[in-house]
Amino acid sequence: MRWTDIYDIAAELADIHPSVDPKFVNFVDLRAWVIALEDFDDNPERCGEKILEAIQAAWIEEVE
Repeated sequence: MRWTDIYDIAAELADIHPSVDPKFVNFVDLRAWVIALEDFDDNPERCGEKILEAIQAAWIEEVE
C-alpha cells in the first residue's frame, strides 16, 4: 500500500484498531499506525496533512 491507497489504509486501520474512534485520532498517531501497517510500502516523508485528513475521513466512513 501507498499513501494514495486511502480506502485500503482506512479498512486496515478499522480492522486493526476496532475499539478506536477515528474522529479522535491525532495525526501523529495516525501517521505512525499507517507506517506500521504490514502491507504499507511507501516513503514516510511523502505524507502530508491532506493525506492524513483523507485517511481519517475514509476511516470514519468505514466504521459508520
